[in-house]
Amino acid sequence: MSEPTSLPAGALPHGGAPAGPDLAALLRASARGDEVAFAQLYDATAARVHGLALRVVRDPAQAEEVTQEAFLDVWRTAARFDSDRGSALSWLLTVTHRKAVDRVRSAEASSRRDTSYHQQNQPIDHDSTAEAATASMEARRVRGALASLTPVQREAVELAYFGGYTHTEVATMLQLPVGTAKTRIRDGLIRLRDAMGVGQ
Repeated sequence: MSEPTSLPAGALPHGGAPAGPDLAALLRASARGDEVAFAQLYDATAARVHGLALRVVRDPAQAEEVTQEAFLDVWRTAARFDSDRGSALSWLLTVTHRKAVDRVRSAEASSRRDTSYHQQNQPIDHDSTAEAATASMEARRVRGALASLTPVQREAVELAYFGGYTHTEVATMLQLPVGTAKTRIRDGLIRLRDAMGVGQ
């Protein structure tokens, strides 16, 4: 399958169409090399992908680059999408979020390289090391707890807390009443709390 060297002709990060197409079907077709399906997927989701990238990197030019990187990654890895683990949109936004975070980390690393030798070589005290280890363990616990949620709960929680969307935005993206979206997020958080043993 040949890889497109750029995004579909005429497609702009701000030009996504309203939700409507079967995104999962478009992803599956893209995995088979269907460039028309990929262009339709792009048109249907580009605005949301660009919006998430912009929230994370906070720079329009960088956000456009992250958007293109995310869609090229989607083109290459569409076969990995598993509808049993969440919606196509949730999977797409997860790919985007990862690309955006990588871009932020890369920028931070570059900034650190520009600091003085003294600042770069400060010894890491014991408490910082312990905090890093604790954060890593917490991340594993959260991932394990997320796996205990139902697909619809996990999708809503990921959009709200990893995607940074409001309850109203989540409801719009999932084509649900706001009350239903709030219920899924609330129930998911309760289940997360129980799975992680918070408050016990």
